[in-house]
Amino acid sequence: MSLLIRARKPLTSPWPAADPFLFCAYHLDAYPASDGAQGLPPAALAGRDPNSDFSRRDGFSTYHSQPIPGFPAHPHRGFETVTVARSGLVDHSDSLGATARYGQGDVQWLTAGGGVMHAEMFPLANADADNPLDLYQIWLNLPPEDKMVPAAFKMLWAPTVPHYRYKNAQGATATVSIIAGAYLPVEQGPELVPPTPPPSSWAARPDTDVAIWLVVLEPGASITLPAARDVRSLRTLYFHYGTQIRVDGEPSQGQELYEVDASSTVELHNDGADEARVMLMQGVPIRAPVSAMGPFVMNTEQELWQARVDFGRTQFGGWPWPEPGPVHPLGKERFALYPGSSEAEYPPAS
Repeated sequence: MSLLIRARKPLTSPWPAADPFLFCAYHLDAYPASDGAQGLPPAALAGRDPNSDFSRRDGFSTYHSQPIPGFPAHPHRGFETVTVARSGLVDHSDSLGATARYGQGDVQWLTAGGGVMHAEMFPLANADADNPLDLYQIWLNLPPEDKMVPAAFKMLWAPTVPHYRYKNAQGATATVSIIAGAYLPVEQGPELVPPTPPPSSWAARPDTDVAIWLVVLEPGASITLPAARDVRSLRTLYFHYGTQIRVDGEPSQGQELYEVDASSTVELHNDGADEARVMLMQGVPIRAPVSAMGPFVMNTEQELWQARVDFGRTQFGGWPWPEPGPVHPLGKERFALYPGSSEAEYPPAS
């Protein structure tokens, strides 16, 4: 085994993660043409559990909602979600009164902090074509002192997310989408800096070296990822899409998780005939105890018990929307309306 690879194992779902991350859920759903009202047609829903469908039958799940798939109102406390929507749409609503529609490469960074309820629905925009959903949701822990900060979210619109592209001698291109953590190319070039996360995030601190990079490699493409800035960082690579890659010269054995030495550069090469993808998650560990149950991630069992009591008592502010899984009208453009604001934010021009 390469000296840079400290451990490797088959990839399971959700992806296990190293501190300061908790896990990543990857959703790749091949939704068919809609019923014309952003939902699945009756034939596609037949035989599915309307409340909990994770079957991936016919290449998709409906999760906790039908006919529009998604995750209706549910609570969180004590961590953050980073949702990367490469294709498809997500309609967000929350107990703060905020709402949004995003997709097409957008990223939503939600700090649950002391508590928030939100809904994540997947409206199907096309009635005469398929509706693929390609989405990552990464759970990032909060340090003990920030577990109870006020909830907040921020949109990282697709045009603001930097991308680094490298074409090798064979003419094949690798692209790195830089969601968190500045990227200084090994091959020379300017440093690429993504938008800042919410202020209470572990990733917002200058000394935590949090990085989230999505690497997409054409067949035959290669790239050398730069070393971490902090030798304390833990770095995990997730080969989750494609057939065959090499990590520091080591051929993959199916889709795998690699724990690698963050203090060194690491080379990736796509040996397969199709596109390959690798997600990098890296950061200085928080090194605090984790007590988690379902949607709550705290440090002690007492705090976890208190989270359940608080939610039962307050519903984290209550649910201001008429349905548990609100969706925006067909044809509504991407936007975000933040708590307390009457003016919507829209993606900047590309």
